[in-house]
Amino acid sequence: MRVRAVLPDAAALGRRVGRDADRLRAAFGRPRPARALPPIDELVLTILSQNTSDTNSARAFDALRRRFPTWDDVARAPRRSIETAIRAGGLARLKSRVIRETLRRIARERGSFDLAFLERLPVPEALAWLQRFRGVGEKTACCVLLFGCHRPAFPVDTHILRVTRRLGWLPSAADAAAAHRRLAALVPTRRYYEVHVNLITLGRRRCRPRRPQCAECPVNRECRHARIPPL
Repeated sequence: MRVRAVLPDAAALGRRVGRDADRLRAAFGRPRPARALPPIDELVLTILSQNTSDTNSARAFDALRRRFPTWDDVARAPRRSIETAIRAGGLARLKSRVIRETLRRIARERGSFDLAFLERLPVPEALAWLQRFRGVGEKTACCVLLFGCHRPAFPVDTHILRVTRRLGWLPSAADAAAAHRRLAALVPTRRYYEVHVNLITLGRRRCRPRRPQCAECPVNRECRHARIPPL
């Protein structure tokens, strides 16, 4: 008979998350925020990062900036020219349209590409403002705030969703929307950046989609996935 996993109560789960975060810090260190890109740069880079690797998105971003020195140049450029510039990032046809439409709308609404005002808005309002743009979901909006504005937002990517489901921080069937809400409440705000980065590191190095290295995982003590015997 299959036994359904039961999540601990909120207080117990919060303590568990704290312990796991401490173990991840001991294993991977305490990452320090790098020098932030301007929020508009972070927005475009995060759009480019969707469904591709960091290496490919960085190549696409660099190629875009070489081809078009200013964001106004990008907004005015033919879509095909943008598509050609960002081809290394994958899904270039879709992303070129999203980037150009987003930049044009920001220019119309704000009169410039300066998004520094997001640093002053309450976080829920800043997230809502960003998510008005087609192709900008909650993860992208959270990345802009966390990395571009140093605001307390917790992005959930595919690595974090997979890892936190396995760890039992989330129900097994939790989707990305539920994960954003739940993890933002579970992870201490002051540790958002650290836990976000360390969970991604864990997902890339140990908690892989296939054949995860559970025996070498620094948080395997309470992980329900690690306790499942191999088939």
